[in-house]
Amino acid sequence: MKFLRSVLLSLTVATSALAAGHDFYICAATNRNYVVGSVIVTINGVFRREANGEWTHLGNNDVTVTALSFDPRDHNVFYVAAINGCWRTLDGGKTWRCTTSWDMTELKDLDVDPNAPDHVYIALPDGIAVSPDRGNTWPRLENGLPDRGKYTQTIRVDRTKAGRVLAGCETGIYLTENSAQSWRRVFPTKDTITDLQQSPSDPKLWLAVSQSAGALISRDGGLTWTPLAGPPADKALYNITFDPTNPARFALCSWSVGVMTSEDGGATWVERNAGLPGKKAGFRMDSDPPAHCVWRVGVDPDSGRLYASVIGEALYSSDDFGRTWKNEGLEGSAVNRFVFLPRATK
Repeated sequence: MKFLRSVLLSLTVATSALAAGHDFYICAATNRNYVVGSVIVTINGVFRREANGEWTHLGNNDVTVTALSFDPRDHNVFYVAAINGCWRTLDGGKTWRCTTSWDMTELKDLDVDPNAPDHVYIALPDGIAVSPDRGNTWPRLENGLPDRGKYTQTIRVDRTKAGRVLAGCETGIYLTENSAQSWRRVFPTKDTITDLQQSPSDPKLWLAVSQSAGALISRDGGLTWTPLAGPPADKALYNITFDPTNPARFALCSWSVGVMTSEDGGATWVERNAGLPGKKAGFRMDSDPPAHCVWRVGVDPDSGRLYASVIGEALYSSDDFGRTWKNEGLEGSAVNRFVFLPRATK
């Protein structure tokens, strides 16, 4: 236990206290120096950042946690997506139960409907399932998805209307407006949509990124989509985010370009990698070009601070939207999700 405590203390990042508005959670693997068979113990899964800048680990030690979503009525109730299913806690992470069955594994994403919070949506390698009862049962609801091509990487509930959900699949963006009783494709792609995000300031504004269709924007609630000029369309883009403190600022990341930002609503984009670790050689030394290896970006809604997870390096932050960066710790980590949870009012 003493060693585990020392590991958690080593996950200290910035020393400044959080602003009052949100709690900061991440889904992360912190496997620095670990190899199969090693005696090194690493801590992985869900972490909450405390006011002193340290990270508290919640729940199972699991390297495969990819997503986290809370019940808005009770923040002690939340769900995580992992390789072996959907895990739910009812007591703030003290105890957990895997609520999905053997045939729903390798979860890619999940989201709780804020206007119907008993409904939880999960993205699967072979489609979509929806729980109407806080994870107790998981019927597959895939009417309108193709028989082939329904691999789902990301799923996001529209906060303005119960049962309105967008899903990013390997064949495009799909929309339901009736709690997944039926789906229709609103944008076709030949490869996977990797992320979908709704603007915190304008619910009609959505962004998406993909493996081969570049970055996309919708100004009508996801009904129609157009490409954004600037981000590359020939390389996979991993995720995209809004700056809640400035509606004109967006950021995205990829293995190849690192971090790109826009400060004019997506009209122009620039690479913002000065201060991040240098490019690494590709996996195939003779054919893959060096890459920045940025896996995830997120923006703190209280401060506008931009975060970037650099695979195998550390968590980095920028207070000038990518112009300069500083190392925030979490050495050797990969952050799969940044979650900023509004603090409940008493």
